[in-house]
Amino acid sequence: MSEENKPRRSMLSNLFWCLHRMCDFAPYGLAGFALLIPVNIALEYLNVYLPALAVAEATNGSAAAAALERVGWVMGGLMLLALFKAALELIRSRAIGIYRGQCAALHTRKSLSMFYQDYEKKDTRDLADRALRATQQWNGVQPLNDILDAGFGVLENVAGYLTFGAVVSLVSVWLIPLLTVPPVLSWLAACAYNRWSHGADEKTRPIEARLDYVVSRGRSFSAAKDIRVYGMAGWLRACRDDLTRELRAWDSRRALRMFLSRLADLVLILVRDAGAYALLIALFVRGEITVDQFVLYFAAVASFASWVGAFIDSLTKWHRVSLSISDFRTFLDWPEHDGAGEAHADDHMNRAPEIEFDHVSFRYDGAQTDTLHDLSFTLHSGEKLALVGLNGAGKTTLVKLMCGLYAPTSGTVRLDGVPVSKFRRRDYYRLFSPVFQTVRTAFFTIAEHVSAQPLAQTDLKRVGDCLRMAGLGEKVDSLPKGALTPLDKQVDAQATELSGGEAQKLMLARALYKDAPVLLLDEPTAALDPIAEKNVYQAYEAMTRGKSSLFISHRLASTAFCDRVLYLENGRIAEEGSHDALIRRGGKYKRLFDIQSCWYKGGEEEGA
Repeated sequence: MSEENKPRRSMLSNLFWCLHRMCDFAPYGLAGFALLIPVNIALEYLNVYLPALAVAEATNGSAAAAALERVGWVMGGLMLLALFKAALELIRSRAIGIYRGQCAALHTRKSLSMFYQDYEKKDTRDLADRALRATQQWNGVQPLNDILDAGFGVLENVAGYLTFGAVVSLVSVWLIPLLTVPPVLSWLAACAYNRWSHGADEKTRPIEARLDYVVSRGRSFSAAKDIRVYGMAGWLRACRDDLTRELRAWDSRRALRMFLSRLADLVLILVRDAGAYALLIALFVRGEITVDQFVLYFAAVASFASWVGAFIDSLTKWHRVSLSISDFRTFLDWPEHDGAGEAHADDHMNRAPEIEFDHVSFRYDGAQTDTLHDLSFTLHSGEKLALVGLNGAGKTTLVKLMCGLYAPTSGTVRLDGVPVSKFRRRDYYRLFSPVFQTVRTAFFTIAEHVSAQPLAQTDLKRVGDCLRMAGLGEKVDSLPKGALTPLDKQVDAQATELSGGEAQKLMLARALYKDAPVLLLDEPTAALDPIAEKNVYQAYEAMTRGKSSLFISHRLASTAFCDRVLYLENGRIAEEGSHDALIRRGGKYKRLFDIQSCWYKGGEEEGA
C-alpha cells in the first residue's frame, strides 16, 4: 500500500472512536456488549463441563437420582444463560441500529455542509464514497457494527483463552504454544491480504464508478429517447462488458490471494489440532488420565482452539474494517474552511447590499491557469448588473465566488465593505437567492420545492404568489392537488412531470420565495419559449425591487433592462457599460449582438 493510502488512525483509535459514538447515541448497547462476555464464557464452560459430568456420573456408580439432579442443575444453568444471552443480543441489536443510523446521519450532515469548493473536487467525493461504505453492508461486512463486534470479541476471546488455557495447561503446558502459534501466523497472513485488498479497492473503485454510471444511464428514463434514436444501446452494452471484464480480472486476483491465505490457514489448523489430539490420545492410552478427564480435556482443547481461532478472527475483522473506519473519520474531520464569524448577515438583510470584487483571481484545483484574472468591479446597491460572454468566459465561476461557494485564489470579495471571509458561510448564504444553470428537482411537492422546507413550515399563500410571479401559476392551478402535487412519477404515480422550462420557472419561484437581498440569475430563461422569456423580463423589475441583482445570459437582447453590462472574455472584463452605450461603442459586445440579431432580422426580411 502506498503512503497516501495508509490509514492515519490506529485500530485502537478507531475502536475507541466508535465506542464513544455508541456511548453518545445508545449507551445501553455498551452494557449489552460487556455483559455478553461473561455470559458466553460461562455458556461455553458449561457446554464443555456437561459431557464430562455425565460420563463421570455414569462411571463412578452414583445413584441415578443424584446423578440426574447434578446434570439437571447444569442444564438449567445453560437454559437460563441462553435466555439471558438472547435478551442481551436483542438489546445490543437495537442499540447498534440506532448507532449506525446516527453515524450515517453524520456522513449526510457532512456532505450537506462541506464547503462546496472542497466537495466539488473528485478526490473529496471519492473519499465521501469510501466513507459511505462504512455505514453500509457489502459482501457481508458492516464496518461500523463489525468493529464493535471485533473489539468486544477480542476481549471475550482473551478471557476465554485464559479460562480454558488454565484447564488445558493441567494436561500439558506444551499445548498452549501448540494451540496459539499457528493462529498467530494465520492472522499475519490475513493482515497481509487485508492490506492488499484495501489497496486493490483504490484501483477498482474508479472502474466500479464507471460501470455504475453506464448501467444507470441504460436504466435512466430521461436518457431513453436518446439511446433509442441514436442507437446507443450497443455502445452502452460494449462499455458495460469491457468494464465488467476489468472487474472480473481484479476479482480473480482477489479470489486467488484469498484462496492462498485460507489454504495456509487450513494447513496451520491441521498441524495445531493433530498435535493436540495426538497428545491427549497418548496420555489416555498410557493411563495418565481417566475417561471423564479425557472427555473434559478433549472438549477443553477444542474449545481453547476455538477461542484462539475466534481471537484471530476478531483481530482480522478489526484490522479489515478499521481501514474503512479510517476513511469515515477522515471524511468527517475534513476541515470546514468556515469564515471568522465577525460579520453577520442580519446586519445586511434589510437593504440592497453592495458587492465589490477587488483584484479577484480564481484557479480550479489542478488547473494550469486561472479561470478569472484580476477582476475588479462593484455591484452597487440596488443595481441590476448583466454579465455576458461566450461559453467558458468564467461567468458561472464568478457567480459562485459572489455567493460564497468558492473562495478567491487571490484578491478579496467584499459585501458592504466587509470581506466575505468575515462571515460564517451558512450565515452568508442567507443573503442570496440564486437560480443556477442546472435545474434539479426531486420527489417533493411543488410547494416544498418553492419553500425549500417541509410542508409544515411552508407558507402556501406565499408559494402561490411566487409561482404566479415566476409564470407557473396557470400550470399549478390546473393540477388536481395544486402546489401540493409531488414531482417525479417514478416515485409517485400521482405526481406530475415538469418540462425543462417549467422546472426553470419553479427554481425562479424558489428564489423569489427566499426573498434574499441579492438575486443571482444564471441563464434563468435558457429553457423558456420566447413568450415566457418576455414575461420573465417584464416581471424582472418587480422581482429586483429593493434588491441588488446579477443576471447572466447568452441572449444579449435580454440585457437591455439591466443598468449595466459586463462583457467577460477569457476570465477578464473586456467591456463595461449600459447596453445602449456598448452598442454605440461598436466593440466585441456589439459584434456579438449583431451576430445574434442577424438571424432574427433575416427571418423578418424573408417573411416580408
